[in-house]
Amino acid sequence: MTDPASAIQTGKTALGIEFGSTRVKAVLIAEDFSPLAEGIFDWENRFEHGVWTYRESDILAALRCCFSALRDQVQNTFGVPLKTVGCIGVSGMMHGYVALDKDGRLLVPFRTWRNTNTRQSAARLTAALDFHIPERWTAAHLYHAVRTGEPHVKDLAHLTTLAGYVHLLLTGEKAVGVGEASGIFPIDSAAMDYDAGRLSTFDRLLGDAGMPLHAKDLFPKVLPAGADAGALTEAGAALLDDSGTLQPGIPFCPPEGDAGTGMVATNSVRPRTGNISAGTSVFAMLVLERALSKAYPEIDLVTTPAGDPVAMVHCNNCTADIDAWARVFLDFAERGGASLTRGQCFDLLYETALQGDADCGGLLSFNYLSGEAITNIQNGVPLFLRSRDSALTFPNFARNLLFSAVCTLRLGMDILTAEGVEADVLLGHGGFFKSGAGQRVMAAALKQPVTVMRTANVGGPWGMAILAAYCLWNDRKLSLADFLSQAVFAGCESVTAAPDAADTAGFDAYLSAYKNALPLEQTADRLLFS
Repeated sequence: MTDPASAIQTGKTALGIEFGSTRVKAVLIAEDFSPLAEGIFDWENRFEHGVWTYRESDILAALRCCFSALRDQVQNTFGVPLKTVGCIGVSGMMHGYVALDKDGRLLVPFRTWRNTNTRQSAARLTAALDFHIPERWTAAHLYHAVRTGEPHVKDLAHLTTLAGYVHLLLTGEKAVGVGEASGIFPIDSAAMDYDAGRLSTFDRLLGDAGMPLHAKDLFPKVLPAGADAGALTEAGAALLDDSGTLQPGIPFCPPEGDAGTGMVATNSVRPRTGNISAGTSVFAMLVLERALSKAYPEIDLVTTPAGDPVAMVHCNNCTADIDAWARVFLDFAERGGASLTRGQCFDLLYETALQGDADCGGLLSFNYLSGEAITNIQNGVPLFLRSRDSALTFPNFARNLLFSAVCTLRLGMDILTAEGVEADVLLGHGGFFKSGAGQRVMAAALKQPVTVMRTANVGGPWGMAILAAYCLWNDRKLSLADFLSQAVFAGCESVTAAPDAADTAGFDAYLSAYKNALPLEQTADRLLFS
């Protein structure tokens, strides 16, 4: 590898910036794909006026702050300023709704993937298009806004995602990667573009609802991995780096969603590979060998960043309820005079879960802080239940939280198993896998070995940097799958957890109780939000 300081000065680097649900992170990598520096900015979504959102000021502040942290780390570690980069890529939470007028101004606050108020519109689109359109997809949000007569629609000039919006701010280009586009509207993988027949049907539906729009004119251009997606403008450089050090003209790769960067970060873009991203939300992505026999409301059909079809099981809720309980435990410890860091609290919770009874001793939780389409939950009500003769211990309670975090995922994965969809390897990444306990629980829940690679801790931002590197250092013109296997992951270390028989039997017993109690969660959701 070139000397890091020299590589930074000459732009032999790639940069990935990812807007996650709770963290915005920038990762700068070298020619050997190893991280050189990172910058982090923590943020939280807001529930305002009935909508989950991040304000425009939040987005801009997060972008500047994570980059400035990375810039400062480069200066402090290597003693050189960060004036240029070989290529930059932006990724973010997939789906959602960023509506802009002709001058590029936000018409309404960004609506995130977490919103489920589009249920009726999504169901109508699914029936009309003969393709499952999830509630969080951009097309569902647009149709909902048109159907309900939202005033801003008359001024709509461009519609995109969070990653597409940030890319537009930095480059002036209205484009997204094909994987990100597959969360906007169905994709024709052969054409590497939005499905033309379904677009025509969608336009007719929009017209019937009173707004004669041509959706393709609103949607961003679709680009495959490795394509030229523009360059950093002077305005973009000033927005990204308030110190004025970073120079304009840096090329960009197509912006992608966190699902796509997760596939890249786990080398899971080839058919019969799969990955599980488990954090605030959890989703499993299995690259398909063949089409499914029919459309399933629980299964999303998206693509890899190279355009290959993928079956996606997406659950809005995973670790957020664990995080909420961890805050309770930390508060309790502080009030008792104990010295316990956030990291120590999570380590204790996850590792203690392995000491609980296999079936959690009669404890049961629903981790629904927001709605969940797979189990027909509109809004979400976190619940904790126990029987009179249950064993209420901390190990059982901790284990119950981990089991609850992956139950909905298992329900969706059971559909793919029945369809005969198989993966030779399942690779995990995200906060749930920081502890070996999470990996062991996931293997038990899915009844399949789960592998975590050495690179799993750098996650999506690193995956986005790899997509930028694919534009820079693919001299042999390899496919994305071959580039990852031959260049990036050759000899990469990993750890595999096989399902433990007792854990699997315990999870199955827990899941049976979970399914039996689902009417309680659905009733609570209806009563509290009626």
